[in-house]
Amino acid sequence: MERVLVTGSGGFIGSHLVKFLKEKGYWVRGVDIKYPEFSETKEDEFLILDLREKVNCLKAVIGVTKIYQLAANMGGMGFISSNGLASYETSLKINMNMAEAADWEKARILFSSSACVYPTNKLDIVNPLPIKEEDVLPAMPNEDYGWEKLTAEKIYQAYARERGLDIRIVRYDNTYGEEGTYKGGREKAPAATCRKVLEATDKVEIWGDGEQTRAFMYVSDNNRGTWMLMESNITEPINLATQELITINDLTDMVCDIAGKKDLKKVHLLDKPQGVRGRLIDTSRAKFLLDWEPEVSLRDGMERTFKWLKEEINGTVL
Repeated sequence: MERVLVTGSGGFIGSHLVKFLKEKGYWVRGVDIKYPEFSETKEDEFLILDLREKVNCLKAVIGVTKIYQLAANMGGMGFISSNGLASYETSLKINMNMAEAADWEKARILFSSSACVYPTNKLDIVNPLPIKEEDVLPAMPNEDYGWEKLTAEKIYQAYARERGLDIRIVRYDNTYGEEGTYKGGREKAPAATCRKVLEATDKVEIWGDGEQTRAFMYVSDNNRGTWMLMESNITEPINLATQELITINDLTDMVCDIAGKKDLKKVHLLDKPQGVRGRLIDTSRAKFLLDWEPEVSLRDGMERTFKWLKEEINGTVL
């Protein structure tokens, strides 16, 4: 059995990726500063380690051939818009340490970057053109989180260029699904919308005017694409996303329909952060080089997410 490491495996994407890799037959070590919030650990070995300390990164990589580097300090729009220092202080330290550790162990490393690296001037309209990987320069991300991710990409590319580190870089765009954070400030739009609709009796709050557009990728499509990239020989950054663009107003209507609450009134909070106006990510490189395309429609994925969250909330004292 090939031995692999998933850092950040206590988080949403990481915990799902562990399950996916176990089903593929890998021996998996997980590392995080916390256990998964909504599921049991599925790893063969789970270590509680603070990866801001280089010695812990060296411990984490011992004996593995591949590293999925998902560890980061992040959340939804409410978190990243007001926690820039947290992104830099935590995530950049982790990525410097993990690049060094991967080089020391001579292991292949995949870095989970973000569509937030793309320039704001290409994302300031509701219906933007699909943005390609090469559009990242000249750089002008919207938030510190995007600058941190882009800087980390450059760190890994420098290690590859100067030390021969075997790297993969994936840029995720709005991954969602079951067992994700849905309250507390770090939740993202799909889970937050499901929670608001579930709790609502007459109205549901929306940040901004609700006409900002996004595309959301279900977590199983994320897992499959991430694994395919890791197993490929592609070292340039790859986008993973869907082309199913939707406004936040229409996403809310979709969840209201799923919940059977079509009469809820939308209340728009114009003083709340809403990020870029629109974002649509081009995935032609992933389709051509990996033969990857998303398989789960937004409606299907939101129905699964809503069903899980309804069961979770009904068993939780709010």
